[in-house]
Amino acid sequence: MVSIDADFPAQRRTVATAPFSLSRGDRRVLWAGLAALLAVRLLAMFWLPFIDTTEARYAEIARKMVESGDWITPQFAYGVPFWGKPPLHTWLSALGMQAFGVGPFGARVFILACAGAVLGLIHTWVRRNAGADQALLAIVVLASSALFFGASAFVMTDMVMVLGTVLSMVAFHTALTGTGGRVFWRRMFFVGLAIGLLAKGPVATIITLIPLALWLPLAGRWRDLSALRWRSGLVITALLTLPWYIAAEIKTPGFLHYFLIGEHFQRFVVSGWQGDLYGSGHARPKGIIWLYAAAMFLPWTFFAAALLPRIHALRATLAADATGWHSYLALSVAAPLILFSPAANILPAYSLPAMPAAAVLLVSLWAGSRGAPGHWARRAALVSVAGVAGLFVMLTLISHISPQILHLKTERDLVAAARQHDPGMAFTYWGNRSFSAEFYTAGKVVFTTDPGQIDALADNGIRDALVVSENDTAELATLAASKFLPLGRFGRRILFIEEAKK
Repeated sequence: MVSIDADFPAQRRTVATAPFSLSRGDRRVLWAGLAALLAVRLLAMFWLPFIDTTEARYAEIARKMVESGDWITPQFAYGVPFWGKPPLHTWLSALGMQAFGVGPFGARVFILACAGAVLGLIHTWVRRNAGADQALLAIVVLASSALFFGASAFVMTDMVMVLGTVLSMVAFHTALTGTGGRVFWRRMFFVGLAIGLLAKGPVATIITLIPLALWLPLAGRWRDLSALRWRSGLVITALLTLPWYIAAEIKTPGFLHYFLIGEHFQRFVVSGWQGDLYGSGHARPKGIIWLYAAAMFLPWTFFAAALLPRIHALRATLAADATGWHSYLALSVAAPLILFSPAANILPAYSLPAMPAAAVLLVSLWAGSRGAPGHWARRAALVSVAGVAGLFVMLTLISHISPQILHLKTERDLVAAARQHDPGMAFTYWGNRSFSAEFYTAGKVVFTTDPGQIDALADNGIRDALVVSENDTAELATLAASKFLPLGRFGRRILFIEEAKK
């Protein structure tokens, strides 16, 4: 077997940061912490219900893909194309459902695999540049940060996109600095671009290119840029992405205009954008992405704050960095935050692409300014990892037993309760659409605000369940009283079931 490092001289493989050494006991504790985090996340994959709207929506789109067999156009509703995002994350969830059954585990398992691939890439990269101990600590920090841990098996686009941006980030630095095989990693850079384009679209490419455009002149490495072989590399990206984009436009004309202009321009610059076909704009103060990032990096934000009093040591560490390691990491953290600072419609999850580089940067700066973690730092880190895992276990157990306690918007228990009375129960919801209701009823649900449809339920020959919000109960009480029996309250909804058909 030929090593992918074989075409680089050994003297170019340099340690980017100060020596860093953990005891054997510390390593065992860290690996045990990672195992505990994985166990907790697997538990949550089975027990945590799909919650409206984001995860339930994407899970239902994937379920419709499996049901319809249409792998080109994701469907928002039956026959209605979902143009909001490319389909890579939907493909992964649909493949999981085909392999493991239509349910939460199948929908989430390949998203978790993407998170595992991100951790593997970060560990490999940091180990080559800063040693195995820093690599281990970096992936523990990343895996236990609030947003990464939560998103690691969450059915949405972001983790799949981050796999692409991290692959390109690692591949670019590895190919240009000589810490890995030039041919392999320069190709992986363009594969990473393709993953991002199929997971999120052009925004992933912009997030990838911003730190490169800033770091190359800063590091004085413009001449090395040609090492990526852009012509052949872009051919790789095009071959992996264009077939679907072209097929999607041919199958549903108008996709490219909506996706490229609406989703990538108007969504971010128009506050409360009204052109969203699949939801509503999230108007937020501009620049709030930085606060989101600080909150989403918890509990490790406190460790970053603990470095601030050692500003002189930090300056010395940065001044001694001849490789540009820290500047590359800092720009990779800042890129998505800079991009979304002027955005009017953002969510906390938009800070996820910053998290991998932030974990590596924190560990590296800590090593340079404070050395290996001391007694208090080890204790604090252990408490942080245990706290994240414990809190998630508690929330998962509560959501499994009674999601109403947490005010989670999920129809899992309501649908299950109705089906205990009749497995073939037909569901009618009065009011707004619920994606979790669609998922848990396998699409066999009607949403209406027409009283005439409620009147017709008694004559349709099947047993019906009527679901109304607590605010609408008084309005429908008279209409439902003669035909339905109240079964109970599930969160903010009341379930009525029809008496068994004779």
